[in-house]
Amino acid sequence: MVTDVLNNGDTSWVLISTILVLLMSIPGIIFFYGGLAKKKNMLNTMFLTLIAFSIVSIIWVVYGYQFAFGPTINGLIGNPLNLFLNGIGINDLHGTIPTVVYIAFQLTFAGITAALVSGAVVGRMKFSAWIVFISFWVTFVYIPIAHWVWGGGWLQQMGVIDFAGGTVVETCSGLSALAVAILVGRRKDQTLLPHNLGYTVLGAGFLWFGWMGFNGGSGLAANGLAGMALLISNTAAATGLITWVIIDTIRDGKPTVLGALSGAVSALVAITPAAGFVDIGGGMVIGIGASIVSYYAVTILKPKLGYDDSFDVFGMHGVSGIWGTIATGIFAVAAIGGVNGFLHGNPSQLIIQIIAVVSTIIYSFIVTFIIAKVVDLVIGLRVKESVEVEGLDTHVHEETGYRL
Repeated sequence: MVTDVLNNGDTSWVLISTILVLLMSIPGIIFFYGGLAKKKNMLNTMFLTLIAFSIVSIIWVVYGYQFAFGPTINGLIGNPLNLFLNGIGINDLHGTIPTVVYIAFQLTFAGITAALVSGAVVGRMKFSAWIVFISFWVTFVYIPIAHWVWGGGWLQQMGVIDFAGGTVVETCSGLSALAVAILVGRRKDQTLLPHNLGYTVLGAGFLWFGWMGFNGGSGLAANGLAGMALLISNTAAATGLITWVIIDTIRDGKPTVLGALSGAVSALVAITPAAGFVDIGGGMVIGIGASIVSYYAVTILKPKLGYDDSFDVFGMHGVSGIWGTIATGIFAVAAIGGVNGFLHGNPSQLIIQIIAVVSTIIYSFIVTFIIAKVVDLVIGLRVKESVEVEGLDTHVHEETGYRL
């Protein structure tokens, strides 16, 4: 019988990674989204992330972790044996790290996934509706999918490989954002003129920095796999940034800072499920592909379909998450993560990845739409037109981000 033994190096690395992932939300998403927003909605946009992360933090320790990672019930949901973390001691172990450290690490993943969804509805969703929506969303969307993929659920039993959240975080948030954006409706003014692109650059910097813990820490050990995941993630981001810059230059004759950031983020999204399974070459191809598919989704697919996803959460996170999860099944190398993909003689892995993507798309979209529809019927999702025109900062919070 193998007994878990505490490893101080692993514990230290996962603690650091937890802090890095926390930085991705606070201040990463806050600055990234806040800079993209119109000046009149900047504080409200930032507040959506703050309140979402806080709500998820409470839900996670009360019952979220237990349902996501408790002993599986028919592969669908965990058995919540430790509500309020009762029965989990500070010396209990999850592999080579304390269980409480693993709980905290997974909490930051749940928190950032919820925060990402807010980017689809800024400037027009009631703050009260957002609070109710995100409480039900993390309970009925994020937690079940986390269990399916990482908590011993049916997708994990099938053999899906998702190192850091291509399905659980990225595809889930992207499709959820699309569902709620469709239901809340289009903005009166759909022009995207970031009021402070410098904030967005700063936020992207925090995201890139924090993503090293997001992916690097997901092996839960301070070892060569962590180093490889970190290196591959950074390489993919750089490749994605350069790819988007090239596309911008070819199509419009000039590169843009926002385009460069979009390329880096889309590539980081796509490499998330693959970071612990592919080599450098595979990571670069995934980064290039992410920029291409996200560019298409943002510039061609979105106008054609007519949905109003304010900050392109679906186009960036959903589409790149889908690509990255499928690509993991193509480029996985057994010498790195223990599993071969399609290109290395294991076509069944690609089929499993596609099943995971399709099930996540269907479940995330439908359940999110139902939750948002119920909230809309009970309290209403959207602010009044006069509030939207005036801006949510002054009308909802009686505050402004600038005194100039």
